[in-house]
Amino acid sequence: MKTFPMFLKLENRTVVIAGGGEQAMQKCRLMLKTPARIVVLAEALEPELAGLVEDGRVLWHKGPITVSSFEQVALAFIATGCPGTDAALHALAEVAGALVNVVDQPDLCDAITPSIVDRSPVVVAIGTEGTAPVLARQIKTRLEDILEPRLGDLAALAGRLRGAAAARLQPRQRRDLWRWVFGDQPRTLFRQGQERDAAKLIKTAIEQAEIPAAAPTPVALVGAGAGSADLITLRGVQRLQEADIIFYDRLTDPGLLELARRDAERVFVGKTPGCADWPQDRINARLVAAAKSGQRVVRLKCGDPGIFARGAEEAAVLAEAGIACEMVPGVTAASVAAASAGGFLTERGTTNSLVLTTATNADGQLNQSLKAHLSPGTSMAIYMGVGKAAEIEEAVRATPWAGDVSARITESAGTANERHVTCKGLDLAATIAAHEISAPAIIHLVLPKRQAAIMPLPQTKTG
Repeated sequence: MKTFPMFLKLENRTVVIAGGGEQAMQKCRLMLKTPARIVVLAEALEPELAGLVEDGRVLWHKGPITVSSFEQVALAFIATGCPGTDAALHALAEVAGALVNVVDQPDLCDAITPSIVDRSPVVVAIGTEGTAPVLARQIKTRLEDILEPRLGDLAALAGRLRGAAAARLQPRQRRDLWRWVFGDQPRTLFRQGQERDAAKLIKTAIEQAEIPAAAPTPVALVGAGAGSADLITLRGVQRLQEADIIFYDRLTDPGLLELARRDAERVFVGKTPGCADWPQDRINARLVAAAKSGQRVVRLKCGDPGIFARGAEEAAVLAEAGIACEMVPGVTAASVAAASAGGFLTERGTTNSLVLTTATNADGQLNQSLKAHLSPGTSMAIYMGVGKAAEIEEAVRATPWAGDVSARITESAGTANERHVTCKGLDLAATIAAHEISAPAIIHLVLPKRQAAIMPLPQTKTG
C-alpha cells in the first residue's frame, strides 16, 4: 500500500483550486459536498464557476498566484488544463507545504482523489494509487448498487442515538443493537421509505434495553478455507467481524485477520508439528474461558472445521460446558488442491466414489482403512500423509490393482508456494523424497473404474 487512505476534516478549513476551466469546476463540484471554504485561483472563470462565485458559494482570487496562495490550506487542487502551468503551480504549492493534487499527473500528487460512493455520513472511497481509475469507477458502480440511497439517513439517525444507547446499554448490548439496526428490520424499513417506523423501533429497543434480533452464537468454529484468504465464506467473514476474540492456526492466511474488528483480540494457537506450546486441551480451555467471560469467540481453522481439524473435539468440550457453538463450513484442502491443479475429485463413469481420509490414526499408526477404501472407481484424498508416504505406497502395493493407481501430491494448496507433482501410486515415497515435499500436503490417489469386458454373443448352431 503506497498511499494511505484517510478522511480529512474540512469544516472551517480552506481548499484552494487553481484553474478556471472545466477541470477546476469538476474539483469544485466535489468540494462543494463538504463544508470547506473554497478559493479559486484563476484569471478567468468558466460560466458555472462564475455562477458559484456570484452566488457566494466560492471565493475568487484573480490576482497573481504565489507561494502565499497555498499557505495554511487543508488541500490544494491544481487544474488549469495546461501541464506546464500545473507543474509550475505545483512547485509553488510544494514550497508552501500544501497537500497537493495535480489533475492527471499522479507523479505530482501528494493526495489522490478517489472514486467516491456518497451516502453521507457513510462515504466509501475507492483508490488504485492512480494506476487504474477506470477500475475504480467500475467498483464504484457495483457499490452504488449495493448501498441503498437512504443508508446515509439511517447512519445519521444511529449517530444521533449513540448517546442514548451508551447511557442505557452495556458494550455487548450496543454491538448487538447496531448489528440489528443495520442488518435487520430497521434497515429494511428505511429501504422501504418507512423512516418513522424504523426510528420508533430503534428508540424502543434502547429504552427497554431489549434487542429484538437474537444474538449470534457465542462460539463459532469458522473454516478459513485452505490457502488464499478469499476462499472464506461470506458467513465466515461476518463471524470474524462480530468476534471479540479470535483463535487462529499456523496455516491461516494472515490477510483474514484484517477482516476482523480492529479492537478484536487475536490469539495465535500455533499447532506447529512437533511443538507442544498449544496442545489441544489448552486451546479447549481458552475457548471455554473466553466464552464464559462474555466474549464472542471465533475459532478460525484452516480448511473446514469438520474435516480433520479437531473441530468435533472443541465442540464437545464447549457443549459439556453448556456453551452454544456454531460451525461455519470452509473450503477443504482436497477441493483446493484439485481445483488449483485443474483437476476434479470425481468424474462420472471414472471415479464415482470420493474418500477423504487421514494417513494416521490417533495412536500415530497408519490408518489401515486406506487399503480397504482403495477400489476401482475411487478417488482418495489423503490428509497429513507425507510422513507416511512409504506406508501408503505399501498399502497401494497390497491391492490387486496397484499398477492402475495414479497419484498427485499438492504441497501448500492455495498459497503462493503451491506445488503439484504427479506419479504412479507405486512411486509415491520416492517421488516425495526426490522433490523434497513437506507438509502441509494433500496426496490424491485415483483408481479409475474398470470397464467391463465385452463378452461375445453365443453362436447359434444351425443343422
